[in-house]
Amino acid sequence: MLYSNSLIYIELQESEIPWLKIFTHVPHKEFSECSSKEKNAIWNSLEIIEREMLTYFQPTKINIASFGNMLPRVHWHIMARFENDSYFPEPMWGVKQREGFKLTTPMEPFIEELKAVLASRFTTS
Repeated sequence: MLYSNSLIYIELQESEIPWLKIFTHVPHKEFSECSSKEKNAIWNSLEIIEREMLTYFQPTKINIASFGNMLPRVHWHIMARFENDSYFPEPMWGVKQREGFKLTTPMEPFIEELKAVLASRFTTS
């Protein structure tokens, strides 16, 4: 787990690209079931993660998605996409387009900076 407070937690998805997932602690099936505080925590963390990914990785595009078909609970995917990643322009669970993508920017400094920013921006523990 990358980050957690009383409302949400954030995990790193194992992938060739930077890919994080935000979950509510309460296993809501639909976003409309979330409290206002949970919704605000999700939106705030989505914005923080997107900005940090844009600054650090300088990707072609950030993808943000919430499906919940395989895991029927509220969760969001945030992915930094690159024109030369293995699936671009397809979704990461789509048809692979090419081989050989390697992320040239290390994940560890990004994760440490993101943890610090999230901790400083959220007052809920």
